[in-house]
Amino acid sequence: MSKKQFLSSSLILSVLLCLTSCGSNETADTAKPVEATAAEETLPAEAQPIQTADEKVSYGIGYEMAKGYGNDLVLKLDRDLLVQGIDDALSGKEMLITQEEAQAAARELQGRLEEKRAADALVAKEEASSYFEANKAKEGIVTTDSGLQYEILVKGDSEQSPVATDSVKVHYHGTLTDGTVFDSSVNRGEPISFPLNGVIKGWTEGLQLMSIGDKFRFHIPSELGYGARATGSIPANSTLIFDVELLGINEG
Repeated sequence: MSKKQFLSSSLILSVLLCLTSCGSNETADTAKPVEATAAEETLPAEAQPIQTADEKVSYGIGYEMAKGYGNDLVLKLDRDLLVQGIDDALSGKEMLITQEEAQAAARELQGRLEEKRAADALVAKEEASSYFEANKAKEGIVTTDSGLQYEILVKGDSEQSPVATDSVKVHYHGTLTDGTVFDSSVNRGEPISFPLNGVIKGWTEGLQLMSIGDKFRFHIPSELGYGARATGSIPANSTLIFDVELLGINEG
């Protein structure tokens, strides 16, 4: 499952484990819904207005959880049981299964999730190895000792290069190997400035190879990027491709 702004499996599992091990003192009355007005009763369910912060958070939790697990290959959500579980909890009813059963199932799911992560990591490693092996044979590609690969797209006139303690001002466009754009100051139309020692290793190393006015394309292996950690819309163990133009050094 992509970490594409979804609730993480580990987070949901933590919630499940907590819910099945922690009792609740709330009665059914505390969850009593507000009676609908006559105007609201005339609206179909999907058109009911979502107005208060509580309503918006409630809807958001349900939507993001369902969205995140809609195509999950590890957990197959049963819609009817999911709704029944929520309804039973809000109605103050007893669980249809024991807490021990719920906890055991959550642990089993955690095990399946870890197995899938390990399998995905192995596939990603094999794909990355093939990608970099084929890439280094291409004309204009330079491979450094760390495994970073780069190519010069535009060579500027300056000889001024940053060091790791400098701040740099850049325009960049970041994609995955399949062309998916995950971040781009170019698309936003606004360059950014940042300390060079405060970014991923591939950038810290790569930018020091550039001079002001240069534009490079970096092919960054996951160990110089975000590693096994999924970040935003970037899956774990991803190879990153960045087109980077160095606009200035120690500028705002």
